[in-house]
Amino acid sequence: MDESSLDEAPVRRTRDRRGRGMRGPGILPRRLGTPARRTARERFDALALDVVTEIDERWQRQLGLVEYAVEDTPLVPDDWSAETVPLSSLIRGQGGQPTRLVLFRRPIEHRCETRDELHALVLTVVVEQVAELLGMDAEDVDPRYAR
Repeated sequence: MDESSLDEAPVRRTRDRRGRGMRGPGILPRRLGTPARRTARERFDALALDVVTEIDERWQRQLGLVEYAVEDTPLVPDDWSAETVPLSSLIRGQGGQPTRLVLFRRPIEHRCETRDELHALVLTVVVEQVAELLGMDAEDVDPRYAR
């Protein structure tokens, strides 16, 4: 054996053969078995819940029983003639059935580029629907409302 081969350290092969970094999750979950980051749907639901809770607490007495929901997309009939897709649906309650306010997540998200725009649009949609239920101007329902 010659001396040069003894001085060199053995080449060790690693799992990072292509230089892309270590394998594995970028973020570790707080609890095993749960995702570390919320999905887009979960983030939208949390945002909608915050907006709806605040407005509903303020107008609960006048609104009565209102059921709030989030759906991905509206069911638009084949003969839909309007150029825009609805952002929400309001179905007034009759008898013992509650009024139902449904936000459509995908059309709302499609119109927003930032988280602030998304919050503003969700607030605008909810305020306009609540104003319609109460028979009031949207500006009176929530002072943050902006056309």
